[in-house]
Amino acid sequence: PAASGNPVKLKMWGGVPPEAGPQEVVDAWNKAHPDIQVEYVRYVNDDEGNLKLDTAMMTGQDVDLFVNYTLSRVKKRMESGLTLDLSPFSDYNIDEKMGPDADGWKIDGKYYGVPTTKSAFFVALNKDALDAAGLKVPTDWTWDELREYAKKLKKGDNYGFIQNTEPFVDPIDSVLSHDGYTKADGTSNLDHPLVRKWLETLNAMMHEDKTTPPLGEQLTSKMPVEQVFLSGEAPMLNIGAWLLRSSNNFTDFPRDFTIAFAPVPRLAESADQYVTRGGIGDFISINAKSKNQQAAWEFLKWYADGGMAPMAAGGRLPASKDADQDAALASMLGDKGDTYDKESLMYVIFNNKTPTYVRSLPQEVMDLRSQEYEKYFLGAQSLKDTIAAMVKRHNEYLKQNQ
Repeated sequence: PAASGNPVKLKMWGGVPPEAGPQEVVDAWNKAHPDIQVEYVRYVNDDEGNLKLDTAMMTGQDVDLFVNYTLSRVKKRMESGLTLDLSPFSDYNIDEKMGPDADGWKIDGKYYGVPTTKSAFFVALNKDALDAAGLKVPTDWTWDELREYAKKLKKGDNYGFIQNTEPFVDPIDSVLSHDGYTKADGTSNLDHPLVRKWLETLNAMMHEDKTTPPLGEQLTSKMPVEQVFLSGEAPMLNIGAWLLRSSNNFTDFPRDFTIAFAPVPRLAESADQYVTRGGIGDFISINAKSKNQQAAWEFLKWYADGGMAPMAAGGRLPASKDADQDAALASMLGDKGDTYDKESLMYVIFNNKTPTYVRSLPQEVMDLRSQEYEKYFLGAQSLKDTIAAMVKRHNEYLKQNQ
């Protein structure tokens, strides 16, 4: 506690709505720890929301802890001096608690935060629609196979497959996390044949098959993809475990179908060459400028070791070996367990042995890449010119940052 005898006050910023777990977490902590009181501040995990968080820290507003959702963001914040190096804290072994997947979050061998959740990405499926079409729930499939599923599942003007823009580019990162973002000679690998394959496949689904929304429509309409899926309008949704905070909410998202789960499809021909996004996530950092770093650390340890259990209701299972996984799973499904295909859910979260990657590409490369492929999907640039532009700009970035 502060020398004055008043409680220490911490502010934790995160991307999850407070009602989807965070408020229950901080209420439980505050009740048990009158000397350290935590307030949760929600920011939207998009470019605008991340800028708001970064600006708050840079201008000295109250931010003591904050959740990062990609390693790219962590690196940028570390370089800006906003993330505390946790090396001096010797009373919590992150590697031992979280297992080998935690290693992907290190920067130069150090932790600038704690990864706290099992991070599952998957394709959510309307199992009733699959059953009616005579289609099985896949446990291993390719984007070509998903494309065929989308054609068979499309009804009228509705789409067969939808996705948010957040996991949009995961197939490219899957390939290049395995094969390298650069070639042996140090130049860009963004002209990898499977990058071309991804561009061609998704463009064909948008404009030829009309089984997924054209990017222009999705960007201008800000399509609420979870709502569209849960209303039964689209039978396949590429998303992460945060879907469950909406799919468990029958008040706002009533549904009458069972949800099944499949791994995200692969571009790689062989499953042996495939890595998928996932592992562990929700990387929580302490602001290097916080005046209450020790108090923030005490809260962070408690949160990671099971205090975060209420977050499971929103699809976030604790990664720590010391957290009660059974209790978290029960919390995740609540009283809606019979509306899910539990076998496929357990497979994508616990039993899928595909190696995982954490998106670690510098934000500048992610931005230049998306600027070019968006031109292609919007019909403003050819496939050939798009790949050439991505490679050229990536090579320029690599030269500047040698």
